[in-house]
Amino acid sequence: MSDVIYSINGPVVSVRNTKTFSMREMVYVGEKKLLGEVIRIQDDRTTIQVYESTTGLRPNEPVQGTGSLLNATLGPGMLRNIYDGIERPLEKIEEEQGAFIAEGKSIPSLDEEKKWDVAMKIKEGDTVHQGEIFATCPETSSVEHRSMIPVGVHGTVVKAVKDGSYTVSDVLAVVKDEDTDKETEVTLKQQWPVRVPRPMIRREPLTIPLITGQRVIDTMFPIAKGGSSAIPGGFGAGKTMLQHSIAKFCDADIIIYVGCGERGNEMTQVLEEFGELVDPKTGKSLLDRTVLIANTSNMPVAAREASIYTGVTIAEYYRDMGYHVALMADSTSRWAEALREISGRLEEMPAEEGFPAYLPSRIAQFYERAGFVDTFSGKQGSVTLIGAVSPQGGDFSEPVTQNTRRFVRCFWALDKSLAYARHYPAVNWNQSSSEYVGDLTKWFSANVAHDFMELRAEMQQILHDEASLMEVVKLIGSDVLPEDQKLTLEIARVVRVGYLQQNAFHADDQSVPLEKQYKMLKVISYLHRACQQKVAKKIPVSLIVKTGIFETVVKMKYDVPNNNIALLDTYNDKIDTALDHIL
Repeated sequence: MSDVIYSINGPVVSVRNTKTFSMREMVYVGEKKLLGEVIRIQDDRTTIQVYESTTGLRPNEPVQGTGSLLNATLGPGMLRNIYDGIERPLEKIEEEQGAFIAEGKSIPSLDEEKKWDVAMKIKEGDTVHQGEIFATCPETSSVEHRSMIPVGVHGTVVKAVKDGSYTVSDVLAVVKDEDTDKETEVTLKQQWPVRVPRPMIRREPLTIPLITGQRVIDTMFPIAKGGSSAIPGGFGAGKTMLQHSIAKFCDADIIIYVGCGERGNEMTQVLEEFGELVDPKTGKSLLDRTVLIANTSNMPVAAREASIYTGVTIAEYYRDMGYHVALMADSTSRWAEALREISGRLEEMPAEEGFPAYLPSRIAQFYERAGFVDTFSGKQGSVTLIGAVSPQGGDFSEPVTQNTRRFVRCFWALDKSLAYARHYPAVNWNQSSSEYVGDLTKWFSANVAHDFMELRAEMQQILHDEASLMEVVKLIGSDVLPEDQKLTLEIARVVRVGYLQQNAFHADDQSVPLEKQYKMLKVISYLHRACQQKVAKKIPVSLIVKTGIFETVVKMKYDVPNNNIALLDTYNDKIDTALDHIL
Protein backbone atom coordinates (compact mmCIF):
# COMPACT_ATOMS: atom_id res chain seq x y z
CA MET A 1 0.00 0.00 0.00
CA SER A 2 1.45 3.35 -1.03
CA ASP A 3 1.67 6.33 1.34
CA VAL A 4 -0.99 9.01 0.89
CA ILE A 5 -1.75 12.46 2.28
CA TYR A 6 -3.85 12.41 5.46
CA SER A 7 -4.11 16.16 6.26
CA ILE A 8 -3.05 19.50 4.75
CA ASN A 9 -2.40 22.65 6.82
CA GLY A 10 -0.90 25.30 4.54
CA PRO A 11 2.62 24.14 3.66
CA VAL A 12 2.46 21.36 6.29
CA VAL A 13 1.25 17.94 5.12
CA SER A 14 0.95 14.77 7.21
CA VAL A 15 0.94 11.05 6.34
CA ARG A 16 -0.53 8.49 8.77
CA ASN A 17 0.72 5.07 9.79
CA THR A 18 3.87 4.87 7.71
CA LYS A 19 7.42 3.73 8.44
CA THR A 20 8.66 4.52 4.93
CA PHE A 21 10.38 7.86 5.41
CA SER A 22 13.49 8.98 7.28
CA MET A 23 14.05 12.32 9.03
CA ARG A 24 14.95 15.21 6.68
CA GLU A 25 14.29 13.03 3.62
CA MET A 26 13.22 14.82 0.46
CA VAL A 27 9.83 13.62 -0.84
CA TYR A 28 7.43 14.25 -3.72
CA VAL A 29 3.93 15.20 -2.57
CA GLY A 30 0.69 14.74 -4.54
CA GLU A 31 -0.06 14.09 -8.20
CA LYS A 32 1.98 17.17 -9.20
CA LYS A 33 5.04 15.87 -7.30
CA LEU A 34 5.55 18.96 -5.15
CA LEU A 35 8.94 19.06 -3.45
CA GLY A 36 8.82 18.51 0.32
CA GLU A 37 10.98 17.57 3.29
CA VAL A 38 10.22 15.31 6.28
CA ILE A 39 10.47 17.44 9.44
CA ARG A 40 8.82 15.23 12.09
CA ILE A 41 8.33 11.48 12.56
CA GLN A 42 5.94 10.22 15.25
CA ASP A 43 4.55 6.79 16.02
CA ASP A 44 1.39 7.23 13.98
CA ARG A 45 2.14 10.27 11.85
CA THR A 46 4.91 11.70 9.61
CA THR A 47 4.92 15.47 9.00
CA ILE A 48 6.26 17.05 5.80
CA GLN A 49 6.86 20.70 4.93
CA VAL A 50 6.21 21.45 1.25
CA TYR A 51 8.41 23.95 -0.59
CA GLU A 52 5.81 24.78 -3.24
CA SER A 53 2.25 26.11 -3.16
CA THR A 54 -0.19 23.48 -1.84
CA THR A 55 -3.23 25.12 -3.47
CA GLY A 56 -5.36 22.37 -5.01
CA LEU A 57 -3.68 19.56 -3.06
CA ARG A 58 -6.13 16.92 -1.68
CA PRO A 59 -6.06 14.13 0.88
CA ASN A 60 -5.30 10.62 -0.41
CA GLU A 61 -2.90 11.89 -3.08
CA PRO A 62 0.36 9.85 -3.10
CA VAL A 63 3.59 10.76 -1.29
CA GLN A 64 6.84 9.27 -2.63
CA GLY A 65 10.22 9.22 -0.91
CA THR A 66 13.49 9.91 -2.74
CA GLY A 67 15.91 8.36 -0.25
CA SER A 68 18.06 11.53 -0.20
CA LEU A 69 18.20 14.73 1.83
CA LEU A 70 17.32 18.19 0.50
CA ASN A 71 20.36 18.80 -1.70
CA ALA A 72 21.90 21.66 -3.61
CA THR A 73 23.44 20.86 -7.00
CA LEU A 74 26.91 22.39 -7.12
CA GLY A 75 29.00 22.95 -10.24
CA PRO A 76 29.90 25.46 -12.97
CA GLY A 77 27.06 27.70 -14.10
CA MET A 78 25.90 28.94 -10.69
CA LEU A 79 27.53 32.36 -11.11
CA ARG A 80 25.36 34.88 -13.01
CA ASN A 81 22.35 32.69 -12.16
CA ILE A 82 19.22 33.66 -10.25
CA TYR A 83 17.68 30.91 -8.11
CA ASP A 84 14.68 30.59 -5.85
CA GLY A 85 14.98 29.28 -2.29
CA ILE A 86 15.36 25.62 -3.33
CA GLU A 87 17.83 26.34 -6.15
CA ARG A 88 15.48 26.33 -9.12
CA PRO A 89 16.78 28.62 -11.90
CA LEU A 90 14.20 31.41 -12.26
CA GLU A 91 15.34 32.64 -15.68
CA LYS A 92 15.07 29.11 -17.12
CA ILE A 93 11.63 28.71 -15.53
CA GLU A 94 10.50 31.99 -17.13
CA GLU A 95 11.66 30.76 -20.54
CA GLU A 96 9.73 27.51 -20.25
CA GLN A 97 6.68 28.46 -18.14
CA GLY A 98 6.25 32.23 -18.30
CA ALA A 99 6.10 34.76 -15.47
CA PHE A 100 4.67 32.38 -12.84
CA ILE A 101 6.24 29.23 -11.42
CA ALA A 102 4.17 26.11 -12.09
CA GLU A 103 3.94 23.56 -9.28
CA GLY A 104 5.83 20.31 -9.47
CA LYS A 105 7.96 21.16 -12.48
CA SER A 106 11.49 19.86 -12.01
CA ILE A 107 14.10 21.95 -13.82
CA PRO A 108 17.82 21.20 -13.32
CA SER A 109 19.71 23.80 -11.28
CA LEU A 110 22.60 23.75 -13.76
CA ASP A 111 22.48 23.91 -17.56
CA GLU A 112 22.81 20.24 -18.57
CA GLU A 113 23.56 21.00 -22.24
CA LYS A 114 26.18 23.76 -22.02
CA LYS A 115 29.76 22.61 -22.65
CA TRP A 116 32.65 23.89 -20.55
CA ASP A 117 36.29 24.15 -21.63
CA VAL A 118 37.78 21.77 -19.06
CA ALA A 119 41.47 21.52 -18.16
CA MET A 120 42.16 18.24 -16.32
CA LYS A 121 44.55 18.26 -13.33
CA ILE A 122 44.71 14.48 -12.85
CA LYS A 123 45.60 11.47 -15.03
CA GLU A 124 45.25 7.70 -14.86
CA GLY A 125 47.26 6.16 -12.04
CA ASP A 126 47.14 9.26 -9.78
CA THR A 127 46.03 8.89 -6.17
CA VAL A 128 43.36 11.43 -5.23
CA HIS A 129 41.52 12.38 -2.04
CA GLN A 130 38.28 14.23 -1.22
CA GLY A 131 38.33 17.94 -1.93
CA GLU A 132 41.30 17.74 -4.33
CA ILE A 133 40.92 19.89 -7.44
CA PHE A 134 40.77 17.55 -10.43
CA ALA A 135 39.69 19.97 -13.19
CA THR A 136 39.26 23.68 -13.89
CA CYS A 137 37.18 25.67 -16.35
CA PRO A 138 36.43 29.38 -16.88
CA GLU A 139 32.99 29.74 -15.28
CA THR A 140 32.84 33.45 -16.14
CA SER A 141 35.36 35.96 -17.44
CA SER A 142 36.24 36.80 -13.81
CA VAL A 143 36.18 33.44 -12.00
CA GLU A 144 37.87 30.09 -12.61
CA HIS A 145 35.74 27.16 -11.48
CA ARG A 146 37.77 24.52 -9.65
CA SER A 147 35.98 21.16 -9.66
CA MET A 148 36.77 19.00 -6.63
CA ILE A 149 36.70 15.28 -5.87
CA PRO A 150 33.43 14.72 -3.93
CA VAL A 151 33.51 14.31 -0.15
CA GLY A 152 34.08 10.70 0.89
CA VAL A 153 35.78 9.70 -2.40
CA HIS A 154 39.45 8.69 -2.44
CA GLY A 155 41.61 6.15 -4.25
CA THR A 156 43.33 5.63 -7.59
CA VAL A 157 42.25 7.21 -10.88
CA VAL A 158 41.49 4.31 -13.24
CA LYS A 159 40.07 6.48 -16.02
CA ALA A 160 40.54 10.17 -16.89
CA VAL A 161 39.52 12.10 -20.00
CA LYS A 162 41.73 14.52 -21.92
CA ASP A 163 41.28 18.31 -21.88
CA GLY A 164 38.25 19.34 -23.91
CA SER A 165 34.64 20.53 -23.88
CA TYR A 166 32.28 18.66 -21.56
CA THR A 167 28.86 19.09 -19.95
CA VAL A 168 28.30 18.99 -16.20
CA SER A 169 26.94 15.41 -16.49
CA ASP A 170 29.84 13.93 -18.51
CA VAL A 171 32.04 11.47 -16.60
CA LEU A 172 35.52 13.00 -16.49
CA ALA A 173 37.21 10.46 -14.24
CA VAL A 174 36.64 7.17 -12.43
CA VAL A 175 38.18 6.74 -8.97
CA LYS A 176 38.66 3.24 -7.50
CA ASP A 177 38.80 2.78 -3.73
CA GLU A 178 41.62 0.29 -3.05
CA ASP A 179 40.01 -0.92 0.19
CA THR A 180 36.52 -1.69 -1.11
CA ASP A 181 37.15 -1.95 -4.89
CA LYS A 182 34.26 0.49 -5.31
CA GLU A 183 34.48 2.69 -8.41
CA THR A 184 33.08 6.23 -8.34
CA GLU A 185 32.32 8.29 -11.44
CA VAL A 186 33.34 11.94 -11.10
CA THR A 187 31.59 14.74 -13.02
CA LEU A 188 31.72 18.55 -12.94
CA LYS A 189 28.63 18.64 -10.68
CA GLN A 190 28.00 17.19 -7.24
CA GLN A 191 25.20 17.14 -4.66
CA TRP A 192 25.39 18.35 -1.07
CA PRO A 193 22.68 18.43 1.65
CA VAL A 194 22.01 22.09 2.40
CA ARG A 195 21.55 21.71 6.16
CA VAL A 196 24.91 19.97 6.65
CA PRO A 197 28.07 22.16 6.80
CA ARG A 198 30.71 21.13 4.26
CA PRO A 199 33.85 19.68 5.91
CA MET A 200 37.19 21.43 6.17
CA ILE A 201 40.61 20.55 7.62
CA ARG A 202 40.67 23.24 10.33
CA ARG A 203 39.46 26.71 11.22
CA GLU A 204 42.04 29.48 11.28
CA PRO A 205 42.05 32.55 13.57
CA LEU A 206 40.29 35.57 12.06
CA THR A 207 43.14 38.06 11.59
CA ILE A 208 42.51 39.57 8.12
CA PRO A 209 39.82 42.26 7.66
CA LEU A 210 37.20 42.26 4.93
CA ILE A 211 37.83 45.67 3.36
CA THR A 212 34.48 47.21 2.35
CA GLY A 213 35.47 50.74 1.28
CA GLN A 214 32.96 52.12 3.84
CA ARG A 215 34.88 54.27 6.35
CA VAL A 216 32.49 53.76 9.25
CA ILE A 217 32.94 49.99 8.89
CA ASP A 218 36.62 49.65 7.97
CA THR A 219 37.81 52.11 10.62
CA MET A 220 35.28 52.05 13.44
CA PHE A 221 33.62 48.63 13.30
CA PRO A 222 35.73 46.32 11.09
CA ILE A 223 34.74 42.77 10.19
CA ALA A 224 37.21 39.95 9.60
CA LYS A 225 37.20 37.64 6.59
CA GLY A 226 35.34 34.60 7.83
CA GLY A 227 33.48 36.69 10.40
CA SER A 228 29.79 37.36 10.91
CA SER A 229 27.86 40.60 11.20
CA ALA A 230 24.30 41.80 11.68
CA ILE A 231 22.78 44.95 10.16
CA PRO A 232 19.65 45.72 12.19
CA GLY A 233 17.51 48.68 11.21
CA GLY A 234 13.93 49.80 10.80
CA PHE A 235 12.14 50.36 7.49
CA GLY A 236 13.99 52.93 5.36
CA ALA A 237 17.21 52.91 7.40
CA GLY A 238 19.28 51.71 4.43
CA LYS A 239 19.99 48.00 5.13
CA THR A 240 19.69 46.91 1.50
CA MET A 241 21.75 49.84 0.18
CA LEU A 242 24.55 49.16 2.68
CA GLN A 243 24.60 45.51 1.63
CA HIS A 244 24.74 46.59 -2.03
CA SER A 245 27.73 48.83 -1.33
CA ILE A 246 29.53 46.06 0.54
CA ALA A 247 28.75 43.55 -2.22
CA LYS A 248 30.12 45.88 -4.90
CA PHE A 249 33.25 47.17 -3.18
CA CYS A 250 34.38 44.57 -0.62
CA ASP A 251 37.49 42.55 -1.42
CA ALA A 252 35.68 39.18 -1.47
CA ASP A 253 36.12 37.00 -4.57
CA ILE A 254 32.51 35.72 -4.74
CA ILE A 255 29.25 37.40 -3.68
CA ILE A 256 26.15 35.41 -2.67
CA TYR A 257 23.02 37.58 -2.25
CA VAL A 258 20.00 35.93 -0.59
CA GLY A 259 16.81 37.97 -0.83
CA CYS A 260 14.78 36.19 1.84
CA GLY A 261 11.13 37.16 2.10
CA GLU A 262 11.58 40.68 0.72
CA ARG A 263 8.92 42.41 -1.37
CA GLY A 264 8.79 41.36 -5.01
CA ASN A 265 9.30 44.88 -6.43
CA GLU A 266 12.33 45.39 -4.16
CA MET A 267 13.87 42.10 -5.30
CA THR A 268 13.21 43.07 -8.93
CA GLN A 269 15.11 46.31 -8.35
CA VAL A 270 17.98 44.35 -6.74
CA LEU A 271 18.19 41.95 -9.68
CA GLU A 272 18.14 44.78 -12.22
CA GLU A 273 20.75 46.81 -10.35
CA PHE A 274 23.11 43.87 -9.91
CA GLY A 275 22.92 43.28 -13.65
CA GLU A 276 23.97 46.90 -14.30
CA LEU A 277 26.70 47.18 -11.65
CA VAL A 278 30.27 47.31 -12.94
CA ASP A 279 32.81 45.34 -10.94
CA PRO A 280 35.44 47.91 -9.84
CA LYS A 281 38.10 45.15 -9.79
CA THR A 282 37.69 43.89 -13.36
CA GLY A 283 35.62 46.54 -15.13
CA LYS A 284 33.16 43.82 -16.17
CA SER A 285 29.70 43.00 -14.83
CA LEU A 286 29.49 42.35 -11.10
CA LEU A 287 27.21 39.39 -11.92
CA ASP A 288 30.30 37.54 -13.21
CA ARG A 289 31.14 36.71 -9.60
CA THR A 290 27.67 36.80 -8.04
CA VAL A 291 24.98 34.21 -7.27
CA LEU A 292 21.51 35.63 -6.57
CA ILE A 293 18.86 33.75 -4.58
CA ALA A 294 15.47 35.44 -4.78
CA ASN A 295 12.73 34.24 -2.46
CA THR A 296 10.09 36.93 -2.34
CA SER A 297 7.34 37.36 0.25
CA ASN A 298 4.68 35.90 -2.07
CA MET A 299 6.63 32.66 -2.63
CA PRO A 300 5.90 29.60 -0.43
CA VAL A 301 6.96 30.26 3.15
CA ALA A 302 8.78 26.92 3.60
CA ALA A 303 11.13 27.70 0.70
CA ARG A 304 12.00 30.97 2.44
CA GLU A 305 13.21 28.94 5.40
CA ALA A 306 15.38 26.80 3.08
CA SER A 307 16.83 29.71 1.07
CA ILE A 308 19.33 30.69 3.79
CA TYR A 309 20.76 27.16 3.85
CA THR A 310 20.92 26.96 0.05
CA GLY A 311 22.90 30.22 -0.05
CA VAL A 312 25.41 29.25 2.63
CA THR A 313 25.96 25.81 1.03
CA ILE A 314 26.87 27.47 -2.30
CA ALA A 315 29.14 29.85 -0.35
CA GLU A 316 30.94 26.93 1.33
CA TYR A 317 31.41 25.23 -2.06
CA TYR A 318 33.29 28.25 -3.46
CA ARG A 319 35.16 28.57 -0.16
CA ASP A 320 36.43 25.00 -0.64
CA MET A 321 37.91 26.04 -4.00
CA GLY A 322 40.05 28.60 -2.15
CA TYR A 323 37.90 31.70 -2.69
CA HIS A 324 36.87 34.34 -0.15
CA VAL A 325 33.06 34.53 -0.20
CA ALA A 326 30.74 37.19 1.24
CA LEU A 327 27.11 36.18 1.76
CA MET A 328 24.44 38.87 2.21
CA ALA A 329 21.16 37.67 3.75
CA ASP A 330 18.33 40.20 3.43
CA SER A 331 16.67 39.68 5.77
CA THR A 332 16.98 37.06 8.50
CA SER A 333 13.86 38.49 10.19
CA ARG A 334 11.73 37.19 7.29
CA TRP A 335 13.46 33.83 7.65
CA ALA A 336 12.61 33.79 11.37
CA GLU A 337 9.00 34.66 10.50
CA ALA A 338 8.91 31.60 8.22
CA LEU A 339 10.12 29.48 11.15
CA ARG A 340 7.37 31.01 13.30
CA GLU A 341 4.64 30.29 10.75
CA ILE A 342 5.67 26.67 10.24
CA SER A 343 6.03 26.22 14.01
CA GLY A 344 2.48 27.50 14.44
CA ARG A 345 1.18 25.05 11.81
CA LEU A 346 2.92 22.26 13.73
CA GLU A 347 1.13 23.42 16.92
CA GLU A 348 4.43 23.76 18.79
CA MET A 349 4.59 25.66 22.07
CA PRO A 350 5.51 29.29 21.20
CA ALA A 351 8.25 31.21 22.98
CA GLU A 352 8.80 34.98 23.04
CA GLU A 353 6.60 36.92 20.54
CA GLY A 354 5.36 33.62 19.09
CA PHE A 355 8.74 32.54 17.73
CA PRO A 356 9.64 28.87 18.28
CA ALA A 357 11.80 27.98 21.28
CA TYR A 358 14.55 26.76 18.94
CA LEU A 359 14.96 30.16 17.21
CA PRO A 360 18.27 30.96 19.00
CA SER A 361 19.80 27.60 18.04
CA ARG A 362 18.76 28.01 14.38
CA ILE A 363 20.30 31.49 14.24
CA ALA A 364 23.46 30.13 15.87
CA GLN A 365 23.66 27.22 13.40
CA PHE A 366 23.49 29.66 10.48
CA TYR A 367 26.18 32.08 11.70
CA GLU A 368 28.37 29.18 12.84
CA ARG A 369 28.92 28.33 9.17
CA ALA A 370 31.05 31.46 8.74
CA GLY A 371 34.78 30.95 9.06
CA PHE A 372 38.30 31.22 7.62
CA VAL A 373 39.45 27.65 6.94
CA ASP A 374 42.11 25.38 5.52
CA THR A 375 40.37 23.34 2.82
CA PHE A 376 40.98 19.84 1.46
CA SER A 377 42.04 21.46 -1.83
CA GLY A 378 45.19 22.70 -0.09
CA LYS A 379 44.04 26.33 -0.21
CA GLN A 380 42.60 28.75 2.32
CA GLY A 381 39.12 30.16 1.87
CA SER A 382 36.52 31.99 3.90
CA VAL A 383 32.79 32.60 4.20
CA THR A 384 31.76 35.97 5.69
CA LEU A 385 28.09 36.17 6.71
CA ILE A 386 26.34 39.56 6.79
CA GLY A 387 22.70 39.31 7.78
CA ALA A 388 20.19 42.17 7.74
CA VAL A 389 17.62 42.20 10.55
CA SER A 390 14.32 44.06 10.22
CA PRO A 391 12.93 44.57 13.75
CA GLN A 392 9.33 45.73 13.79
CA GLY A 393 9.17 49.43 14.52
CA GLY A 394 12.96 49.57 14.79
CA ASP A 395 12.78 47.89 18.22
CA PHE A 396 16.19 46.27 18.83
CA SER A 397 14.89 44.46 21.93
CA GLU A 398 12.80 42.00 19.89
CA PRO A 399 13.92 38.31 19.84
CA VAL A 400 15.53 38.06 16.37
CA THR A 401 17.76 41.11 16.90
CA GLN A 402 18.70 40.11 20.44
CA ASN A 403 19.50 36.50 19.56
CA THR A 404 21.44 37.54 16.46
CA ARG A 405 23.50 39.91 18.58
CA ARG A 406 24.43 36.99 20.84
CA PHE A 407 25.93 34.98 17.98
CA VAL A 408 27.63 37.58 15.76
CA ARG A 409 30.75 39.53 16.69
CA CYS A 410 29.96 42.61 14.60
CA PHE A 411 26.83 44.74 15.07
CA TRP A 412 26.17 47.62 12.67
CA ALA A 413 23.07 49.28 14.15
CA LEU A 414 21.28 51.49 11.62
CA ASP A 415 19.54 54.59 12.96
CA LYS A 416 16.37 55.83 11.28
CA SER A 417 16.97 59.41 12.49
CA LEU A 418 20.40 59.40 10.78
CA ALA A 419 18.82 58.09 7.58
CA TYR A 420 16.13 60.80 7.66
CA ALA A 421 18.92 63.37 8.11
CA ARG A 422 20.53 61.96 4.92
CA HIS A 423 23.52 60.65 6.87
CA TYR A 424 24.50 57.44 5.04
CA PRO A 425 25.59 54.81 5.87
CA ALA A 426 23.22 55.37 8.80
CA VAL A 427 25.36 53.32 11.21
CA ASN A 428 24.89 54.64 14.75
CA TRP A 429 28.39 54.88 16.24
CA ASN A 430 27.04 54.81 19.81
CA GLN A 431 25.01 51.58 19.40
CA SER A 432 27.29 49.63 17.03
CA SER A 433 30.20 47.41 18.04
CA SER A 434 32.88 45.09 16.67
CA GLU A 435 34.67 42.38 18.64
CA TYR A 436 37.19 41.87 15.82
CA VAL A 437 39.17 45.03 16.62
CA GLY A 438 41.66 43.23 18.88
CA ASP A 439 42.15 40.40 16.36
CA LEU A 440 42.78 42.83 13.47
CA THR A 441 45.04 45.33 15.26
CA LYS A 442 48.22 43.51 14.19
CA TRP A 443 47.10 43.43 10.52
CA PHE A 444 46.26 47.16 10.47
CA SER A 445 49.59 48.03 12.12
CA ALA A 446 51.55 45.96 9.59
CA ASN A 447 49.58 46.80 6.42
CA VAL A 448 48.23 50.34 6.94
CA ALA A 449 50.12 52.22 9.67
CA HIS A 450 51.41 51.53 13.16
CA ASP A 451 49.20 54.28 14.63
CA PHE A 452 46.01 53.47 12.72
CA MET A 453 44.24 51.94 15.72
CA GLU A 454 45.37 54.81 17.97
CA LEU A 455 43.76 57.31 15.58
CA ARG A 456 40.61 55.17 15.55
CA ALA A 457 40.52 55.24 19.37
CA GLU A 458 40.96 59.03 19.33
CA MET A 459 37.98 59.48 16.97
CA GLN A 460 35.83 57.17 19.09
CA GLN A 461 36.70 59.16 22.20
CA ILE A 462 35.72 62.41 20.48
CA LEU A 463 32.35 60.92 19.46
CA HIS A 464 31.83 59.54 22.97
CA ASP A 465 32.57 62.95 24.50
CA GLU A 466 30.16 64.59 22.07
CA ALA A 467 27.37 62.21 23.10
CA SER A 468 27.90 63.17 26.76
CA LEU A 469 28.04 66.90 26.00
CA MET A 470 24.88 66.79 23.86
CA GLU A 471 22.89 65.82 26.96
CA VAL A 472 23.96 69.13 28.51
CA VAL A 473 23.46 71.11 25.29
CA LYS A 474 19.87 69.85 24.96
CA LEU A 475 19.10 71.21 28.42
CA ILE A 476 20.89 74.58 28.53
CA GLY A 477 22.40 75.22 25.10
CA SER A 478 26.01 75.26 23.90
CA ASP A 479 26.80 78.90 24.77
CA VAL A 480 27.52 78.10 28.42
CA LEU A 481 30.10 75.39 27.61
CA PRO A 482 33.79 76.15 28.16
CA GLU A 483 35.86 76.68 25.00
CA ASP A 484 37.54 73.24 25.06
CA GLN A 485 34.14 71.52 25.10
CA LYS A 486 32.89 73.74 22.27
CA LEU A 487 35.94 72.59 20.32
CA THR A 488 35.03 68.94 21.02
CA LEU A 489 31.60 69.52 19.47
CA GLU A 490 33.13 71.12 16.36
CA ILE A 491 35.72 68.36 15.89
CA ALA A 492 33.00 65.73 16.42
CA ARG A 493 31.00 67.33 13.61
CA VAL A 494 34.07 67.08 11.35
CA VAL A 495 34.35 63.37 12.24
CA ARG A 496 30.65 62.73 11.65
CA VAL A 497 30.13 64.73 8.45
CA GLY A 498 33.63 64.67 6.99
CA TYR A 499 34.53 61.07 7.80
CA LEU A 500 31.64 58.80 8.81
CA GLN A 501 29.15 60.17 6.29
CA GLN A 502 29.76 58.84 2.79
CA ASN A 503 28.21 59.70 -0.59
CA ALA A 504 27.34 56.59 -2.62
CA PHE A 505 26.86 58.72 -5.76
CA HIS A 506 30.27 60.43 -5.68
CA ALA A 507 32.97 58.72 -7.74
CA ASP A 508 35.72 59.21 -5.12
CA ASP A 509 33.61 58.87 -2.00
CA GLN A 510 31.50 55.78 -2.74
CA SER A 511 34.44 53.51 -1.86
CA VAL A 512 37.61 54.66 -0.11
CA PRO A 513 40.93 52.75 0.09
CA LEU A 514 42.45 52.20 3.52
CA GLU A 515 45.43 54.47 2.76
CA LYS A 516 43.09 57.42 2.16
CA GLN A 517 41.07 56.56 5.27
CA TYR A 518 44.25 56.62 7.35
CA LYS A 519 45.45 59.95 5.94
CA MET A 520 42.01 61.51 6.50
CA LEU A 521 42.21 60.40 10.14
CA LYS A 522 45.68 61.96 10.40
CA VAL A 523 44.37 65.29 9.08
CA ILE A 524 41.45 65.35 11.55
CA SER A 525 43.77 64.42 14.43
CA TYR A 526 46.23 67.20 13.44
CA LEU A 527 43.35 69.71 13.24
CA HIS A 528 42.20 68.66 16.71
CA ARG A 529 45.63 69.15 18.29
CA ALA A 530 46.30 72.44 16.48
CA CYS A 531 42.96 73.87 17.61
CA GLN A 532 43.57 72.68 21.20
CA GLN A 533 46.79 74.71 21.22
CA LYS A 534 44.92 77.83 20.09
CA VAL A 535 42.17 77.32 22.67
CA ALA A 536 44.84 76.93 25.37
CA LYS A 537 46.03 80.43 24.36
CA LYS A 538 42.53 81.80 25.12
CA ILE A 539 41.49 82.08 21.45
CA PRO A 540 37.70 81.48 21.27
CA VAL A 541 36.41 78.64 19.11
CA SER A 542 34.09 81.06 17.30
CA LEU A 543 37.15 82.75 15.72
CA ILE A 544 38.55 79.38 14.62
CA VAL A 545 35.20 78.51 13.01
CA LYS A 546 35.25 81.79 11.03
CA THR A 547 38.49 80.75 9.29
CA GLY A 548 36.50 78.06 7.43
CA ILE A 549 39.15 75.42 8.18
CA PHE A 550 36.57 72.98 9.58
CA GLU A 551 34.61 73.11 6.29
CA THR A 552 37.83 72.67 4.30
CA VAL A 553 38.65 69.49 6.23
CA VAL A 554 35.08 68.19 5.90
CA LYS A 555 35.25 68.58 2.09
CA MET A 556 38.58 66.76 1.72
CA LYS A 557 36.69 63.52 1.03
CA TYR A 558 35.46 65.10 -2.22
CA ASP A 559 38.44 67.34 -3.01
CA VAL A 560 41.10 64.59 -2.84
CA PRO A 561 40.68 61.94 -5.58
CA ASN A 562 41.43 58.31 -4.74
CA ASN A 563 44.19 58.23 -7.37
CA ASN A 564 46.01 61.22 -5.84
CA ILE A 565 45.93 60.57 -2.08
CA ALA A 566 49.21 62.50 -1.65
CA LEU A 567 47.16 65.73 -1.75
CA LEU A 568 46.10 64.99 1.82
CA ASP A 569 49.69 65.65 2.92
CA THR A 570 49.15 69.35 2.11
CA TYR A 571 46.28 69.76 4.57
CA ASN A 572 48.50 70.22 7.64
CA ASP A 573 49.96 73.35 6.01
CA LYS A 574 46.43 74.58 5.19
CA ILE A 575 45.44 74.14 8.83
CA ASP A 576 48.53 75.98 10.11
CA THR A 577 48.02 78.84 7.64
CA ALA A 578 44.34 79.25 8.54
CA LEU A 579 44.98 79.21 12.29
CA ASP A 580 47.93 81.62 12.03
CA HIS A 581 45.68 84.16 10.29
CA ILE A 582 43.50 84.39 13.41
CA LEU A 583 46.20 86.46 15.12
